[in-house]
Amino acid sequence: MQDENRITTNRENCTYTSCYCEENVWKLCEFVRAERTAPLEQVFAVFISNKNRTVPLWKQKSGRGDHPVIWDYHVILLHVSPQSDAMVYDLDTVLSFPCSLQLYGAKALRSDYGIKPAFHRKFRVIPADVFLQNFASDRSHMRKADGSWQMPPPSYPPIHTAESQMNLDDFISMESSVGWGSIYSLNDFLQRFIQKTSSETSSAAATSLSS
Repeated sequence: MQDENRITTNRENCTYTSCYCEENVWKLCEFVRAERTAPLEQVFAVFISNKNRTVPLWKQKSGRGDHPVIWDYHVILLHVSPQSDAMVYDLDTVLSFPCSLQLYGAKALRSDYGIKPAFHRKFRVIPADVFLQNFASDRSHMRKADGSWQMPPPSYPPIHTAESQMNLDDFISMESSVGWGSIYSLNDFLQRFIQKTSSETSSAAATSLSS
């Protein structure tokens, strides 16, 4: 991928806080808007979750070997440009940054085939401008019962809107009746955004989650 098609030069330039993937992607969207490194209409925030909040992802920094990490949700940035393949920006992956969606699908998402239904992934795809305008988090989901942090929060103030202090659940939800954006199954997501879809894409077996 040529540098002129990248929305940022490398991951070290990105604002990053471990376990705050939604804010990391919000900040990356904000960077694209401010620096105009890509047309904002080509950029999307993608929430990955399901009704059980148990979604496996491979090739994550916190993973071990070829075993998946089971997240309650995860957030990536998707750049869809007519000049190149759809690209994924995932600050928590060990794959390249960015990584083509086709490769990310094959290596990190793999397939829902052979996986228990409780682990099937869904995707809420939100245009970057909509995400920037509407997302809010007071970070209360990262507080323990005694008020202490499960993981240290970002150093900048919480992201709020005029209408909301906290609506993270509306983005994590995979119910179409709430929130913003469009919801896809794994197969539909890959077929929608990979320009040349192959029947072999993401066909790797997930034996560790097999029934």
